[in-house]
Amino acid sequence: MNVDKDLFFYDLAVVAIMKNEAPYVKEWLDYHILAGVDHFYIYDNESPDNFKEVLQPYIDAGIVTYKFYPGIGRQIEAYTDAFKSYRFFCRYMAFIDADEFIFPQSNQSIVEVVDEIFADKPNVGGIEINWMMYGSNNLETADYSKGVLERFTRRANQIKSNVVKTVVNPRVIDYIKSPHFVEYFEGSALVSEIKLGETRKIIINHYRLKSREEFAAKNNNFVGDVAYSDKNYYSSYRFTHEENNEVFDDSILKYFDSRKKIYGGVVPKINEEKLINALIKNLSPILFGNIPVGFFEGKMETFLTCRALANYLKENAIGNERGALVENAALNAIYNTIYSSYLSLADIKLLLNELPNILTMNYPAVENIRKACLEVIANLKNNIRDGINCQDKIMFYRDFNELDNLFRILKVFENYHK
Repeated sequence: MNVDKDLFFYDLAVVAIMKNEAPYVKEWLDYHILAGVDHFYIYDNESPDNFKEVLQPYIDAGIVTYKFYPGIGRQIEAYTDAFKSYRFFCRYMAFIDADEFIFPQSNQSIVEVVDEIFADKPNVGGIEINWMMYGSNNLETADYSKGVLERFTRRANQIKSNVVKTVVNPRVIDYIKSPHFVEYFEGSALVSEIKLGETRKIIINHYRLKSREEFAAKNNNFVGDVAYSDKNYYSSYRFTHEENNEVFDDSILKYFDSRKKIYGGVVPKINEEKLINALIKNLSPILFGNIPVGFFEGKMETFLTCRALANYLKENAIGNERGALVENAALNAIYNTIYSSYLSLADIKLLLNELPNILTMNYPAVENIRKACLEVIANLKNNIRDGINCQDKIMFYRDFNELDNLFRILKVFENYHK
């Protein structure tokens, strides 16, 4: 990732869809805030308990963006909505559940660990973090006066190497494959953290069972869970066979305590002055007419981020006149980047994904971008057509049809700005 860090509202945002998690969500939020998470996009899957009431102080503080999200089995839809809506606002996104705690294996923040992993590997799109499964501690009943981390300190004797959750650069996501896996644009690599070396840097503590009473409540109170439409998923058989009480391990509590001393758990407010300065710095050659050779090459992700930031600042901080100036500069940068000497397939796909947010803007550069995208799509269609004899014809035809549909939509916009 080579985008200026100062262009983002948040270093790390967590996305989660939850249901009936009122007894647990405060601890989960407080832990992850101390671990360095800046923001949370919480999708409420029709919780009948006082879930939103517990969230309200965090919503009021600007730490949580809350969305009511009814329906059965909507986890992938929620994740998709999040990365498409907020991909330019945060450097990294993590997709986890309310019973999962991201746990660096040092006193570092999550972001510091992820930065190290991204720095070690070129073109990293995201990292897979493995589960460590925690059991019931042989507890039959629930004691809500204590937190999950304090009550459940016994785990399996080894990590669950075949199940992961992801922390990603959301700007290179093509689509969400499952709650566990993300498909990236071509050219973006995936790192499985467990394979990085002898010392594991980060894991996810997964507290799926809790006490027998709490596990049974998932079954008895079932009204259409986030991910499962089969209430038998929470059967007593599953509880018995996933006890995972072999090893005592309270290291996450020690991490939690140390982060309280180091960090204090205060989420910094959005620094609009920092964002404005970063935006002007990244667009200054265009704003002041001093564009060096090669300035646009490899910067599609940067300039699309600038456009999203300029749009926000125009509406919330710097007013229409100054906002329009930087917004227009970002759009001109996007247009010029299309014709730079090298435009990767990932750059093209990210641009095409953002066209719905660009086409309705009232700037001359928008029409130039539309025309340029017609040329880009035509070239891509030709490339696909040339490769149609490859073995995976279905994928080629699918891509061709998607591009052809977008090409037709862009043609409809031909007279939009006239």
